[in-house]
Amino acid sequence: MHVAIIMDGNGRWATQRGLPRTAGHVEGAKAVRIAVEAAARAKVEILTLYAFSSANWTRPPAEISALMRLFGQYLFTETRRCVEQSIRINVIGRRDRLGENLLRSIEQSERSSAAGSGMLLRIAVDYSSQHSIMQAARRAGRDSELTPQDFHRLLHEVDHCAYPASEVDLLIRTGGERRLSDFLLWECAFAEFHFSDCLWPDFDERQFRSALEDYGGRQRRFGGLSVTH
Repeated sequence: MHVAIIMDGNGRWATQRGLPRTAGHVEGAKAVRIAVEAAARAKVEILTLYAFSSANWTRPPAEISALMRLFGQYLFTETRRCVEQSIRINVIGRRDRLGENLLRSIEQSERSSAAGSGMLLRIAVDYSSQHSIMQAARRAGRDSELTPQDFHRLLHEVDHCAYPASEVDLLIRTGGERRLSDFLLWECAFAEFHFSDCLWPDFDERQFRSALEDYGGRQRRFGGLSVTH
């Protein structure tokens, strides 16, 4: 099963408490650990987290710097935990606009966890699904024999996907919004959506289990008859 999460609401969580937005991102990082461990316990095969969209570059420079430092710290502190739990790490998205130190941290985390045989944790950083689809289309050119599977492989190349990843089964978005925000548009073609009003720092294992239970009670038809899962 492939679960993807749009982790929304860090800034609002902090604002509601009279704290700087960066405090919300710090608390959000703690929620990431909870979600990763909950997903691993639930035997989720692939977990993709939307950490930083390409549109987020329009935020104030101080907030962007804080987010990038926090991401680097997360990789430093959590890679060992992932290795211990046999979780592989793969950062997807553009890398040409990331700092050298962060790039080294990403590469080190991916190498260190590559032998894991458990869940695949994908973290989307400087990610735009529209950009990825456009780049993959350019690589495809005028290939009239191209299949959806071939195009999916091109998307993997564009996004620095180190491992094959199936299409998304369940998309979770916190924070009360009801949109995809340029996240995994191709991969979510037949995904089930679960929207939660819970702000991301408050998203815990109970909330995660609730989303899985919601998904488990649905019938997936894929345009045809009911499919039991």
